[in-house]
This record gives sequence, C-alpha cells and structure tokens, in this order.
Amino acid sequence: MKKALLIVSFGTSYAETCEKNIVACEQRIAQAYPDRDLFRAFTSQMIIRKLANRDGVHIDNPQQALARLADAGYQDVIIQSLHVINGDEYEKVAFQARSYEDRFLRLRVGVPLLSSHDDFQLLITAMQAQMPELAADERVVFMGHGATHHAFSAYACLDHMLMTQNIPALVGAVESYPEIDSVIDRLRRDSVRKVHLMPLMLVAGDHAINDMASDDEDSWKILLQQAGIEAQPWLQGLGENPLVQQMFVDHLQAVVEQTEEAA
Repeated sequence: MKKALLIVSFGTSYAETCEKNIVACEQRIAQAYPDRDLFRAFTSQMIIRKLANRDGVHIDNPQQALARLADAGYQDVIIQSLHVINGDEYEKVAFQARSYEDRFLRLRVGVPLLSSHDDFQLLITAMQAQMPELAADERVVFMGHGATHHAFSAYACLDHMLMTQNIPALVGAVESYPEIDSVIDRLRRDSVRKVHLMPLMLVAGDHAINDMASDDEDSWKILLQQAGIEAQPWLQGLGENPLVQQMFVDHLQAVVEQTEEAA
C-alpha cells in the first residue's frame, strides 16, 4: 500500500525562513515516518500565487495535494498541520480532509500546536528555551498573528500562564487581543527598560519582518521605542525550535496511535 505524509502550513514567500522553519519541521516529522513519501501544501492562496508568479514555483493547497495523492494511488495518508491555533486555517485543512475521506483507505489529521492544556505548558517550555538571559528590567514580548476566529483566545491564555508562572515574557497579537497598546501599558507599569521581540509564529515572515522588526511608524519596535522602551527584534520562527518541532511529531503520533488502537 502506498503511504504518504502531507505537511500543511500557512506558507511563506521567504525562501530562507521557509528552509529554517517549514522545511525543518517537515524533515523532523518525516524522520518519524521513513516508510512514507513526504508532500507539502500551503493554506494561503496569496502566498501560493506569489510563489507561482514571482518564482515559477507551484505549491498545492490541501485540496489539490489530496487530489494528487488519490490520483497517484496513495491509500494511507497522514496529515500534520503546522498551524499554531485551531483557527480558520486549520479548520480549512480539516474540512478539506473530510471531503476526501472516501478516496483513501485511511486518512488522519494531526492537530495544531496549541490544542490541549498540556500543549500550552510544552510551548512555554519551548519559548523559555529560546529566550535570552534577561536583566531584572528586561522582558521578552512574543508577537502572535491573532485571529478573528474565537481561537484567538489562545494568545491571552498563553499570556496569562506566563504571568502566573512569573516568566518574564508577554504575548501580544497583530490582529486581535492582546493588542500591542495593552502590552506596552503593562511594560510601563513594570518599569521595563528593554524588550526582546520574538515571533510567536511558525515562520519569521511578513508580520515579523514588517509589523514587528521594521522601521515603519506602526511596527512594534518603533511603538516600543516611542514609549521609551528599547526594543531588540529576533527574527526566529517557532519552526526553528526543536522542542516545537517535537510537539508536531507528537501530535501526529497521537492520531496514528489512536487509529491503530481502534482498528
């Protein structure tokens, strides 16, 4: 029986960060399934179009990838999402997978990074592993993407857990709560002198480069500096973190084991 491993992420148009983050995760997961052929899909049609127009590179979306696998005779397919939260992008993957179930003997989908209480604690451990040594008046601020989906609450939950564990780090989101203004207010109340900015995203792409680290007037670096707080950006996506990579491996393994036990 032909077996496939399909890794699905939002995607990125930055070749270097793709290699450091997406490819790194793909390879780590593929090592756990040497009997399967590895395939890739992106959920962002905007990025797929950009890569096609700019570089002549074709990347399938999940639906296209599943159709290709079915046409090629694969009958046992496992999918791992590299999304951070159970939001719109992951729901897109899950819905499209369900619509192709009748074309495979077995089709299973691993959940995103933050899918259980234990995941939050594991991610906090991973975040701490990449944080620099901090002086008493320094903090790390992690920039999440945010979402209009109700799963945006994951960012606030993660931030609250960091606070209750007295970890010198905060979480903000570009497109939802916690907003950067509320993050700055908290930093000011604690008389923070310097902040290290890190992406809470799989890749250090457009949001990290432009919204977090650039000299644009509304970037987080500039807004912090205007508030009298020194800001040092770090362009390192979560996909570079070995502990995060292992979380994805474990999520997929849990789905595979559940299916085997039920068989």
